[in-house]
Parts: sequence; C-alpha cells; structure tokens
Amino acid sequence: MVYVKWVFWGTFWVLVAAFFHYTLPQHDIARITDTYEKRVDFGENSIFWSHAAAGDSPATVNRDVFFIQAFRTDDRPMIYRNEDTGWGWPPYFKFDTSNLQAEAADLISKKSATNAQWVVIKHYGWRNEFMSIFPNAISVRAVDGPDVRIIPWLNIVILTLFAALCWGIRARWKKFRRNRIDPLVDDYTDGWG
Repeated sequence: MVYVKWVFWGTFWVLVAAFFHYTLPQHDIARITDTYEKRVDFGENSIFWSHAAAGDSPATVNRDVFFIQAFRTDDRPMIYRNEDTGWGWPPYFKFDTSNLQAEAADLISKKSATNAQWVVIKHYGWRNEFMSIFPNAISVRAVDGPDVRIIPWLNIVILTLFAALCWGIRARWKKFRRNRIDPLVDDYTDGWG
C-alpha cells in the first residue's frame, strides 16, 4: 500500500513539473539564421500547436505557420514556431506573430559574420524531433553576446507562489486531519476494543 502511495504522488509531481516546464517561459541565447513560413498539416501532435487564429475555421486541418531557425551557443540547431496564443492557454496573450517574424528576420546573423548578432528568444514548450513538436517563440531581443545572463524572475515568482500554496494546503489538511478525522478514527477503533 505504501508503494501505491509513493507511485501516485511521484506521478502527480512529475506531471506538475512537466506542466510548469512546458508552460513557463524559457530563454535561449541563440543566433537567428533564417525565418520562413510553412503549411502545416496537424496530426497526432496537434495538442502541441496553438488553436486556429481568430477568423479561421476551427475545423482547419492545416494552416500556414511561421518558423524561426536558430543556432544556440553550443552550435546546436533549434527551430521555433511563431504562433499567436490568443486568449487560450498558456496565457501569454500573444497577438503579434507577424511583428515578431519581422523582428526575427531583421536579426538574422550568419556564423561567418565577423560580428555575429546574438539574441534572447523567449519561448514556451518543448522541441521533439520525432513528433515534430516545436517551442513557440514569444519574443526576441538583441543582446551583446552569447554569455549574457538571464534571470527568470517571472518563473521564480510563479514557482514561489505555487510552493506557498502547496505548503498552505498541506498545513491546513494536516490540521483538519488532526482535529476532525483522527478523533473519529480513534473513536471508531476504540469501539472495537
């Protein structure tokens, strides 16, 4: 019975961690090498794509999606999709896909350039080559070099508030259990003796 409890709570916390890792913004320092638009047919991975844009048919099986190609500081390629999140989840309220594509195109820099332009790409989501899943770029801004330090203040605040909420729920549950449930269990078990 103890193992079932540990498996349940372990699975629960892994899912919570995966949810936060996918949803919270991440920052990649990279060099943009190309931007393009591609017609995408949605299949089994459609849950990882944004919903149809305002004015599009919700039953659309394909649509044009912007992409940003980049190389991170370790020379590994990373491709980002560039879609509006609209009013949906996650709540980034992103409506400026075309503007972001233009900003990214303006920051293109080749490796052979004497003064390569490095950028911070703020995004959410995961990259999975097997399932064709791409993180969604939220913003792009130029930085001085590849060694800039980014402190994720929003993530720190959200995770601190979540930890405080979990602690508060646990403390109240323990108090409720000690004051309400344990006396009933004790009375019930005393009746057996």
